[in-house]
Amino acid sequence: MGQPVAFFEIISPDAERALKFYTEMFGWAAQADPNMGGYALVDTNAGEGAIGGGIGGTEAPGEAPTVKIYMRVDDLDAALDRAERLGGKRLVPPTDLPEGYGRFAIFTDPDGNQVGLWA
Repeated sequence: MGQPVAFFEIISPDAERALKFYTEMFGWAAQADPNMGGYALVDTNAGEGAIGGGIGGTEAPGEAPTVKIYMRVDDLDAALDRAERLGGKRLVPPTDLPEGYGRFAIFTDPDGNQVGLWA
């Protein structure tokens, strides 16, 4: 069985503008959370079982805007090892998410695209 897409993330140097654009464009519900540094969790209003996401600002000067998908995996370290064997590179090691949302990691594929993992 393959690994399902579990989450998407939109990162922008102007998170407020991105939040307004995507909520109005697609009818999504999202509100920036000051407790999460202004990051907004997205409800796509597509019903039960729909993939949720997040919209937030860039964290480092010069960081490029990006749209990233996160795959659900059972073992972050094993998935990162597999990515490296296939020509990818670890970017963010397994990291705890706040409020019990699990753990995540990020790698780049051989072309430099960032891919998230979520467990």
